[in-house]
Amino acid sequence: MMDYGYIRVSSTDQNELRQLMAMRGRGIPEMRIYMDKQSGKDFERPQYKRLLRKLREGDLLYVLSIDRLGRNYQEIQNQWRVLTREIGVDICVIDMPLLDTREGKDLMGTFIADLVLQILSFVSQSERESIRRRQEEGIAAARARGVRFGRPATPLPEDFELIVSSWENRTLTLTEAAELCGVSESTFYRRVKGRRGEV
Repeated sequence: MMDYGYIRVSSTDQNELRQLMAMRGRGIPEMRIYMDKQSGKDFERPQYKRLLRKLREGDLLYVLSIDRLGRNYQEIQNQWRVLTREIGVDICVIDMPLLDTREGKDLMGTFIADLVLQILSFVSQSERESIRRRQEEGIAAARARGVRFGRPATPLPEDFELIVSSWENRTLTLTEAAELCGVSESTFYRRVKGRRGEV
């Protein structure tokens, strides 16, 4: 029987040290700590998949908190079932002692653990959806204020109108006109339409 640790950090949450210290505090060797640096929206993570291939019945898996395992309610439920029932490992969620499958193996203990897992999984997913909704609202509000997203537009050359005129008179091809402006053909065409007030 082996002890393993799983760590996940996203691009916006880089506090892997706290999770590492928690694993070391449980005496888990570095070679049995698996870490992914990506979103918890699904379980398509390389290190998590490697961990699944290593786990055997009777092994113990530590995670610091349920949201480090994942953030999708249905996916967490499915993975918990795969880990505990199909593979037969125990799971210890360090920040939530009620989610330690080594304790309360009787019917009541299992019921309480399942209930707590469902609540926490639901809360994790709700939080993720709330964050996404706030981001969308923030972007919409910024756009309403005239904030532009993406790369700044390439400034037009001073002789832009002359280049456009030459292109319209067919003395320049679209490719040549775009090159003179330092933009792609599609950007040139879009900027011409923009100057005319066309959509």
